[in-house]
Amino acid sequence: MSSPHQINVGRTARYYTLGEPTSSVSDVWFVCHGYGQSAQEFIAQFEPIAAKSRLIVAPEALSRFYLTGTTGFHGPEARVVASWMTREDRENEIADYVAYLDDVYAKIFESVDRNSVRVTVLGFSQGGATANRWVTRGKSKADRLIMWGSLLATDSDLNQAAQFFRHVELTIVYGTRDQFGNREMIDKYEKLLKQHGIPYTLRNFEGGHRMDRETLASLASKN
Repeated sequence: MSSPHQINVGRTARYYTLGEPTSSVSDVWFVCHGYGQSAQEFIAQFEPIAAKSRLIVAPEALSRFYLTGTTGFHGPEARVVASWMTREDRENEIADYVAYLDDVYAKIFESVDRNSVRVTVLGFSQGGATANRWVTRGKSKADRLIMWGSLLATDSDLNQAAQFFRHVELTIVYGTRDQFGNREMIDKYEKLLKQHGIPYTLRNFEGGHRMDRETLASLASKN
């Protein structure tokens, strides 16, 4: 019978940015893409809120794959996308991406004064659970967590979350036609949050499981 083993290895990860890490920056966003997306395509959706005072950072998940509906060889036209984790070797994958995101955070704040900026962490879809685990388990400090098309990670301790989100602003955003959720599910989740005394703001927009430009602009204006 085979036995599993683990070994720590170094690897090269990448992230994309909008804006420059200068002394004029007062607003830093870390944005985590969803399953089957890339950091490059995801950060493009934040171009409407780009500003001299805002630095937007999009880390890319560590597991890349070809997105295609066919089997066989992957040609040059096949999109390369990424995933934050799977259920396989779950806890190690979570620990790996939390450490990776902490490293990205530390790299950014080599050039930016953390005490002079407000930090927003936004996670879309699968990136929502990723962002949630990162800000609650990692060393990095956020001022606001935006869960977009996502709810708090299923393994979250909601009693601990009640304390955590008294210091970190929690916003949940969903589309009214999101195929992965509906109003009934949101109502039940709101009841759960209230039962645990977790402060939050709920925002919605007309649309499906996607980012929404007007809602994003509104959230950016509240810094």
